[in-house]
Amino acid sequence: MQTDEELWSAIADPSRRQVLDLLVSHGAVSASWLAGRVPFSRQAVSKHLVVLERAGLISRRKHGREVLYQVEAERLDQAARAMAELAAQWDQRLGAIKRLEQLDRIFGTAREHGLVVHVHTSPGGTSDINEVGLLVDKYADDVKIHLVHLGGGMSGHIKLISTRFFDWIEAGKQVYTDTSWAIGFAPRWLAAEIERRGIGYDRVLFASDEPWGDFSGELARMRTAAGDGSLGQSMLRDNFAALYDTKS
Repeated sequence: MQTDEELWSAIADPSRRQVLDLLVSHGAVSASWLAGRVPFSRQAVSKHLVVLERAGLISRRKHGREVLYQVEAERLDQAARAMAELAAQWDQRLGAIKRLEQLDRIFGTAREHGLVVHVHTSPGGTSDINEVGLLVDKYADDVKIHLVHLGGGMSGHIKLISTRFFDWIEAGKQVYTDTSWAIGFAPRWLAAEIERRGIGYDRVLFASDEPWGDFSGELARMRTAAGDGSLGQSMLRDNFAALYDTKS
């Protein structure tokens, strides 16, 4: 049984691919016929045929005194599919590399000019907190990152408030979030965790996603959650001013 290693080894050599192309184009032919149409020796042709046959890409049959070689269509189709899959994988990897280069430029510019990077969060896809968290891990040591929408949705709220947001703060990450689109008990739970852990007072901002948000309702929930003391004042006013008021 042929292995994938034999397949890749067989098609990796450009001279073997040239022999294979001739067989695809002209059907069953002899080694002598092939040798007359390639820029290498009859002996080299024979060696290439052995490798191609071992990989299952070609087969031989007797025709009178001659040995004819022909392509094995099923195996060649398998090779074509494998190469297409490999090409798709490399396209994805190259795309990821290009995206990483773009991100490096974005965060490099923010670092140079002292800017805050806004990152939208929502359930699923590249905006999911699992994906966004990779940006925090990579860049938030020296770039301020504002996670809009508190992780986005209930699953994001849970991931952020239960551990990640406070773990990042303890690790020295410059990460911030706001309560726009916060669902149900999330603001109250967040305020309670800040009080319990003793960190995060300066990292949460009140926000409302106008005109789609419920400003009055969101404001009421935040005031109820944070109270009228220093935490409420920080969340509703001071943290925003500290993060965005460049005159201060």
